[in-house]
Amino acid sequence: MSERAVVALSVLLLASPAAAEPRVALLDLPFRVTQLRDAGSEAALAVTTAGLPQLPRKAGPVAVAWGETGAAVLMLSGDRVTAVPLPLDAIEGLTAGETPKGAVPGTRRVLAGPVSAYLSGPSRAADGRPGAAGVTLRERQTVTMSADPKPVPVATATVPPGAGAVFSADTLRPVEIDGALNLLALSERPEGMGLAVIGRQGGVWRVRAETPSEPGPLALAADLPGPMPGAVLVRGEEGRLEHWSLAGGTPARQARSADGKSFSAPGAALGGELVVASRDRTALAYLSLKNLTERTRAALPAPVGAGLAVLGRQVVVALADGRLATVQDGDARP
Repeated sequence: MSERAVVALSVLLLASPAAAEPRVALLDLPFRVTQLRDAGSEAALAVTTAGLPQLPRKAGPVAVAWGETGAAVLMLSGDRVTAVPLPLDAIEGLTAGETPKGAVPGTRRVLAGPVSAYLSGPSRAADGRPGAAGVTLRERQTVTMSADPKPVPVATATVPPGAGAVFSADTLRPVEIDGALNLLALSERPEGMGLAVIGRQGGVWRVRAETPSEPGPLALAADLPGPMPGAVLVRGEEGRLEHWSLAGGTPARQARSADGKSFSAPGAALGGELVVASRDRTALAYLSLKNLTERTRAALPAPVGAGLAVLGRQVVVALADGRLATVQDGDARP
């Protein structure tokens, strides 16, 4: 290669854009955040349908954050996350139904079309940890149109976890499998923990399938919507990630994180990637959903606290010290 060609190649390489490091910024809020709800939550749905004058008519996906002295709705303005202050009593009123009567304390119901579901019947696992004896589903029925107003009938069903098991006191996740609504819950048995898929079979709600139970802690880091629905679990004291496909309603393990890589919930799908907290919760890691290989990570100014939410290609993180951070990765896979 001639000297001129070498120089030209060097210039080209220097001019090529390098992989951008994720950018972390703090949102300026006048209160400490203790609660954060993502765009798929009941709180976000309530906020966007309440006709609040502070919000634009077409706000798009929003997240909701609040604490003891204030509240805010988080939304995208271009490629920036902005916070719209709201009165605290407004948020308290809109989120009052998150834990309905009969639900396990500290858990939240989920809404999916005409169906609402929540963990019910406070119970205990074999090791004494709080759990639930069932999942209660309430489904609004269709009403024939008439001139006279009629109450909407609601069908109620309670799904048990199975003999000798309890559901873990963790929030349920709705996921569509083969065009039908299903719910994801964690089940605990004397031999260990696993993921339970709750769906309708023969017109009856029941536990359709489960992953094998294994000893040690288990957390549901993220549900994966789309044509290939799935779930990402964090298993064991070492924080190993597992990607399970849920196609057909039968869980099948697709990938596991590499040895020596440790993670923790929470997490979320971000395009074709997974963003999830590091084991010590001081960073967010970006991993391929195909094989759970890590591409990059973003160090946070404090450990993850109340959770995270995805708005567009940005991740909003509630930190343990009450601050709110945004993480934008220019190389996130669309």
